[in-house]
Amino acid sequence: MALEITQEDFISPEQVLALKEHCREMARRASVDGRRNPIRDWAILHVALDSGLRVSEICDLRVRDVILDNGNSSLIVRNGKGNKKRGVKIGKALRDHLEEFIIWKEENDESRVGRAPLFVSSRSGKALTRTAVYRIFKANASVVGIPQRFSIHSCRHTYASLLYRASKYNIRLVQKQLGHSSIQTTQIYADVLSNDAAVAVDNLPQ
Repeated sequence: MALEITQEDFISPEQVLALKEHCREMARRASVDGRRNPIRDWAILHVALDSGLRVSEICDLRVRDVILDNGNSSLIVRNGKGNKKRGVKIGKALRDHLEEFIIWKEENDESRVGRAPLFVSSRSGKALTRTAVYRIFKANASVVGIPQRFSIHSCRHTYASLLYRASKYNIRLVQKQLGHSSIQTTQIYADVLSNDAAVAVDNLPQ
């Protein structure tokens, strides 16, 4: 099925900021109270918002897949769509956060051995399921007033839109980061985000 998106599929930059600030504050409080889930949840949503990984790719991340080299930090997706492997570049904010998160895992007796899951259930100790990640997004998004139509997958669409603009409309870069096999799939973002339509309708005869 072809990817179908419109402007309603993108979380606004203001909503993204509100969600990040909320999750960051919940994690800060949790570190004082000794609770684990808000710290983990903030790391999950930060990855979703700042890397554009698919939900299944987030769940499949292992500690070894987090590359924290200065100037070349990335997440390694080993089983992306079509069983393809790719590296996804990440920025300094997410890099620093994940470095702190992995240290926190070790300090809280969560395995940080290479093949250990990056994000685990506090009950089973196993990798989180997609359903659990969906719920984590919904619970935090509702607090900051993000409409119910959005899901964790909306973070991927939103990342694509923000990256497309931040890269000065480099569609090839967006394609590589998202792991699209065809540029035609990525082109949908360019079509939806084009300013041409807005300019054209403003220039219609009044």
